[in-house]
Amino acid sequence: MNDETTGTQDTPAGSPGEGTATGPRPEPLRFFGTTWVNHDDGYTARRVATAVGSLAAAAAACLILRFAYQGIQIANVGGFVTLLVIVMFAICSALAFGHTWESFKKRPDPDRQASLRGLLAIGFVGSLLAYFARSLVEAPGEKLRRQEYDTALTQYEKRASRRTRNPSKKRRGA
Repeated sequence: MNDETTGTQDTPAGSPGEGTATGPRPEPLRFFGTTWVNHDDGYTARRVATAVGSLAAAAAACLILRFAYQGIQIANVGGFVTLLVIVMFAICSALAFGHTWESFKKRPDPDRQASLRGLLAIGFVGSLLAYFARSLVEAPGEKLRRQEYDTALTQYEKRASRRTRNPSKKRRGA
């Protein structure tokens, strides 16, 4: 089959094309691409930049939240509403931190991720702080992707080693 008849390619998605290496390819990470595999092409600089950037974004977000708090104070809505807003942002940030941190260890369920979208949007400071803390240790999500990549590479090598012999020379019992 070709592109003209069905709109599909001759090679399935994820298969190597001509001139490329065979085997599984690593999944790129946001801001890092595939530099996490060999820690090359400015990997350390990218880690430093993501740590500084996420911390700066969290600080800017806190400043914006401070302006929101001042707006609530100016509106004079009362102590209960002010307390509710502060507690809501604190709880949502803590939950967003925990959810983001866990998503670096295992892939989140897409349905659960969709249902938590509002909470994660409110607790964006927690997500930024989780990203900062993780980038101090590794590229966020690197450990999970490395485990998946190593597993895929091992499985590929097993399959490839089984196919190295010529099946026509197989000895038949009799």
